[in-house]
Amino acid sequence: MVLKTCRHERSRVTTQPTYRLSQLDELEAESIHIFREVVAELERPVLMFSGGKDSIVMLRLAEKAFHPARIPFPVLQVDTGYDFPEVLACRDSWVDRLGVRLLVASVEEAIADGVVVDDGRTSRNRLQIGTLLHAIEENAFTAAFGGGRRDEEKARAKERVYSHRDEFGQWDPKNQRPELWSLYNGRLHEGEHMRVFPLSNWTELDIWDYITRERIEIPSIYFSHRRRVFERDGMLLSESEFNPLREGETVQERTVRFRTVGDLTLTGCVESEAATLEEIVEEVGASRITERGATRGDDRFSEAAMEDRKKEGYF
Repeated sequence: MVLKTCRHERSRVTTQPTYRLSQLDELEAESIHIFREVVAELERPVLMFSGGKDSIVMLRLAEKAFHPARIPFPVLQVDTGYDFPEVLACRDSWVDRLGVRLLVASVEEAIADGVVVDDGRTSRNRLQIGTLLHAIEENAFTAAFGGGRRDEEKARAKERVYSHRDEFGQWDPKNQRPELWSLYNGRLHEGEHMRVFPLSNWTELDIWDYITRERIEIPSIYFSHRRRVFERDGMLLSESEFNPLREGETVQERTVRFRTVGDLTLTGCVESEAATLEEIVEEVGASRITERGATRGDDRFSEAAMEDRKKEGYF
């Protein structure tokens, strides 16, 4: 018995359009939605911008979210005084091209003004906490976009997209708001603010795939290059006036690149020959260690190092 299909049914089947977004397109759309939601809901947002790969991707997404208008909020960098020159140069290039307002919260100035106390033992990276909280309070920001991703570290995996901070700028991981069906609760009391993470659902590999697809400008130190380094606590750190050698440490020149950037006294590099975006994507895809686990000394103090800092107000 032969089954016949009517002309109307055949037409309906063959002409129905199919819309399918790639994984990157879905992530991009979600992040753009988050940017627009925050601007519509909260009064004074700011974007945390270090000049590293995640914050650059975040700035690119904000650019797309509000095109052809300018980005409707400033960008804020917390400057430890120990930043890589290549990162600062890339930061300035992005700020100049987009015409956004750059605010710099200096740890050095915060120490001089008595906002934070340098006891000679606490790292500049940890002193960013008080410096950041002071900048948020001084400018009355109600939301701060951060480039944190859940795949980076255990404490960041606990974060919501809208991460509530109390009037002291602190985070309580046991008291977070549900985000069912991607609905975000931005209600705040006086003095409180939100940390917002548009890249929460991205992975390191997603970031590099997106940078490759969009041909995004990033600091040169993410690519393989020759650098004078020394080994400390299982990491390769850059030779610098801020990094005095300890007994038994020696400097060697090696071919390396950085997977993440931050305070150069605590941020390590990895030996690598990846000199192009495509080679970096291949290398990251084969890695089984997150970039923070491999190259950030400030996360090695204890199992809960990041969570402890985030509770105090770290981003």
